[in-house]
Amino acid sequence: MFFLLTLPIRILFGILGAILFLPLALLALPFAILLIPFLLLRLVLKAAVLVLVLPIVLLATLFAVGIAFFAVLCALLAPLLPFAALALIVWAIVRASRPAYV
Repeated sequence: MFFLLTLPIRILFGILGAILFLPLALLALPFAILLIPFLLLRLVLKAAVLVLVLPIVLLATLFAVGIAFFAVLCALLAPLLPFAALALIVWAIVRASRPAYV
């Protein structure tokens, strides 16, 4: 609500500031043109770093996803370990109680 109440004042000061800073912007335009080669060099360097670092980041991400998958799998299967131990004991008893047919 406060934003809506102060909106006309903000618009007025925005237009006034734009009119006051227009000559400074026009004076800064030639310096901005001189800045273009440095911005292009920055772009090329960032692209080179991206090409070099991206495979390492992808491998680290895949490794982390694998570890997370293993952790979730262990967390989901850990409550089933007592049932697996019980089944192993029953299997061992049944196997030992069979008669030998030799």
